[in-house]
Amino acid sequence: MPKPKLPTLALVAFCVAALFSRLEPGGTPANAQTAALTALDYYEIAQLVNRYAYAIDTCANNGYDYANLFTEDGVFIDTFSDAGFAAGGRVLAQGREALATLIGGGSRGCETPLVWTDWSHLMLNHEIAPSPEGARGRVYLVQLGMRGPGSVDRHGGYEDVYVKTTEGWRIKSRTHVRNKAWHHPSLQTPDLN
Repeated sequence: MPKPKLPTLALVAFCVAALFSRLEPGGTPANAQTAALTALDYYEIAQLVNRYAYAIDTCANNGYDYANLFTEDGVFIDTFSDAGFAAGGRVLAQGREALATLIGGGSRGCETPLVWTDWSHLMLNHEIAPSPEGARGRVYLVQLGMRGPGSVDRHGGYEDVYVKTTEGWRIKSRTHVRNKAWHHPSLQTPDLN
């Protein structure tokens, strides 16, 4: 009998590890009401977040490429700015037109200072987990060029809710959070920065 090839063994090990990671002590499924995500789901959600960076940086299709990453009633919530943080979160945009306008597109025609022509958004260390809505995620936001060429700044991160639509995975809500939002309480400051 021929020996199994290394890629086959690696795939089997991955599947077994995935199965056991879904079990609580005692062998019951974790999040029993939450449907499992497939490898394709994880990939498509990661691609959604990658497209977000390009769409916001380029104001592509007059901002509608950005807006189309969200559901029809998708919302962008700010808890990063001083005003957003003080309010415990404020909705900056909800719905396709408002989202396109938020980044300088729509009625603004990508000709406003809000268009990030010299900045690059990088989303790093993306975590995705199944949830009753579909999936939830969080990701660090690093921006290049905010303070001029060559500058690199951590700009908080995003907490997301993703849902699967007939057009594929979309962002239901994205909340911009401060740098230390996910730190251990002993490492946080009162303003989370």
